[in-house]
Amino acid sequence: MSTHQMSTIALSELAVGASCFVASVELEGLLRRRILDLGMVPGTPIRCVRKSPAGDPIAYAVRGSTIALRSDDARLIRAYLPDDTRTYGGNKEWHK
Repeated sequence: MSTHQMSTIALSELAVGASCFVASVELEGLLRRRILDLGMVPGTPIRCVRKSPAGDPIAYAVRGSTIALRSDDARLIRAYLPDDTRTYGGNKEWHK
């Protein structure tokens, strides 16, 4: 196990067109269950598809589907950027 700290960002901070991997889902209750059921589990690649002009909601490509999340909810999903290959063993396969 590595002794260095892994840096994460909130999913809401991801730029349009950028990709990342889910690090953790910090939501609670039914919304957490729904997000996990949609396949947003740790290690899942995600791409930010678009943000509304007001910044809410934000659309993400996840496992072949597009999912829209409120920015407040997306803040509670932590993600690793693809350049941080330490977590995923150098696997650079993410959504295109």
